[in-house]
Amino acid sequence: MRQAQEMGSVSHLGSQGTQYRDDYAPEVLETFPNKHQGNDYFVKFNCPEFTSLCPITGQPDFATLYISYVPGVQMVESKSLKLYLFSFRNHGDFHEDCMNIIMKD
Repeated sequence: MRQAQEMGSVSHLGSQGTQYRDDYAPEVLETFPNKHQGNDYFVKFNCPEFTSLCPITGQPDFATLYISYVPGVQMVESKSLKLYLFSFRNHGDFHEDCMNIIMKD
């Protein structure tokens, strides 16, 4: 019970029934409390196979995505981040637009 409280509202991690959304789904992002709020440190996440659809041709558009951030009160749970990035798979937008959407989310 204590571990669940420490993890906040994380529900994807450890789930055997993972649903893979196939269009933009920001609601899959989950956070948990940062236990080291007094420290400034980087959290880095690399996604070497990010894909979205070109809005002009409808063809898959591939990219490598690097995310780095200094966490504050909350941290992004990495499995939910992977599911979120996967949700762009059938999203029709240029990568420049996708990167700005991801940054704002």
